[in-house]
Amino acid sequence: MDTMRDRFAPVVSRLLDEDPRVAVVLAEIGADGFAEARRRHPDRVINVGIREQLMIGAAAGLALTGLRPVVHTFASFLVERPFEQVKLDLGHQDAGAVLVSAAASFDWPAGGYTHMAPGDVALLDTLDGWTVHVPGHPDEAATLLRHAVAAGDDKVYVRLSVQSNGQARPVDGRSSRIVREGRRGVVLAVGPVLDAVLDATEGLDVTVLYATTVRPFDAAALRRATDRAGTDVVLVEPYLAGTSTAAANDALSDVPHRVLGLGVGRRELRRYGRIEEHAAAHGLDARSLRERVAGFLGDRAAVRG
Repeated sequence: MDTMRDRFAPVVSRLLDEDPRVAVVLAEIGADGFAEARRRHPDRVINVGIREQLMIGAAAGLALTGLRPVVHTFASFLVERPFEQVKLDLGHQDAGAVLVSAAASFDWPAGGYTHMAPGDVALLDTLDGWTVHVPGHPDEAATLLRHAVAAGDDKVYVRLSVQSNGQARPVDGRSSRIVREGRRGVVLAVGPVLDAVLDATEGLDVTVLYATTVRPFDAAALRRATDRAGTDVVLVEPYLAGTSTAAANDALSDVPHRVLGLGVGRRELRRYGRIEEHAAAHGLDARSLRERVAGFLGDRAAVRG
């Protein structure tokens, strides 16, 4: 099956053909995927070389001229390394852009910690006005990329991963959706962790809520889910644990509730290993998730015969 990143260049290349506002800014990584598009649109496919700060600055400049820049590299080089430019060149100047990352939290363990960015969404949370999409399947990624580019002059982050669920779900760039109903708690699964959450909660009397757009946080969907299932909430996110706990607490601020945030831990794992080993080490495999969810919700979440 194609990865989310496999879909990225074809989708955006087509958008370059369809919309004269669209431009692409790269810093070497991913440039081969746009070779043909660059021949067709040499003025709107720009590779600045290994200069990530310049990449964001150039994108902001293009946005200020009326273009819709799509910016791509690994997450650690897209959000963390040029964060000052993201904050000032895009944010302070009200310049919209679509940032599209690859590598995610630990997608390329052999690359080491320089190529991992579990804190990217939390870092963007320190800024105002960002939309954040976290697709869980290549088909969802293609849809959300189109939503992102079409979002006027908004600032949008699309977080691509090689980790993927087995099937795509309908996504609209705004709403979370219930994929399993229960009465003894809510487990909110973000993007590519959905399959692990569904496996982990098999046989538990819980509602599973699926989110692919995490900012703005869909507080209304969480409220609707808790109206039936109660206000014990577990968040399972494929990035830094606890990133969305404040948003969930705000959504439920007027009712008694408990929130457990699961995700990538802060401790750096210094052995390369494999993706599956990193997921297990962070407690994001189905077995670990079941223990943690069941332990938080207690015996009452077990389905009775």
